[in-house]
Amino acid sequence: MTRSFVFTNHKGGVGKSTSATNIAFGIVNLLRRANAANPRVLIIDTDSQGHASLVTTGRKDYGTDDSLYTVLMAERQNAPQTLMNCIVPSQWDEDLHVLPASPMLEGAERELMGVAGAPYRLADPLSKIANQYGAIVIDTRPSFSLLTEMGLIAATDAIIPVEPRYLETVGLTSVIQKINDIREGWRHPNLRVSGLLVTKMDTRVRGHNHLLAELKGHAVLGKLLLGVIPSNEAVSYAHRNHQSLFTYDPRSSASKAYMQVVASLVRYLSKGGE
Repeated sequence: MTRSFVFTNHKGGVGKSTSATNIAFGIVNLLRRANAANPRVLIIDTDSQGHASLVTTGRKDYGTDDSLYTVLMAERQNAPQTLMNCIVPSQWDEDLHVLPASPMLEGAERELMGVAGAPYRLADPLSKIANQYGAIVIDTRPSFSLLTEMGLIAATDAIIPVEPRYLETVGLTSVIQKINDIREGWRHPNLRVSGLLVTKMDTRVRGHNHLLAELKGHAVLGKLLLGVIPSNEAVSYAHRNHQSLFTYDPRSSASKAYMQVVASLVRYLSKGGE
């Protein structure tokens, strides 16, 4: 079974798109280096702002005929082929593909609200083509909206990026509970919370160090810590140039931290998600 990693948190600005895109690119490269039979990775952008689409393809003007919106509004029997038709190659790597977002996704949510089976309009067609990829990465908007539910239902593994200032146990526990509610409510037992990713870490800030130490010491949350990404200006410069962090500055502290996360996830993939 192809593993699908959904990056989600109801807070904005915590590095979801940065993490999703760079980790997807890193997985491609490590799978290829390991001579994997299928090194291709698909990024699905479910955020109407289209940040993941923009940085990986150089565009955010996708619309009715060439985006996730097209897939969600397609007739169900045609949706798998429509999804394939809407996937575009990224500018980062020939094996990194993108199902781009569209500003029209805002309208799609309103149109699909209350429609029977709406939360499965991504999961169902994706299940038909998932085996064409070594892994799938889903970027979500900063809210638990219908589109975020679609992303969670289409995924096997939820990863929660969070800034050190948002590391309060109560907040993280509520995010995890929401994911678990979706797993139970929509009878999706394959979905699990597979990691917490601390982003924009600044060891010079006492509060950051204190909250990270609390997280590591927590009986449940500490075991979910996937990685710690330092605050690094290379991230914003890479975005501005529509490049991956690994391409823009492979020696940066953020690049090295993300690569450790990628290595961990590729080992996880090689073990079949165990």
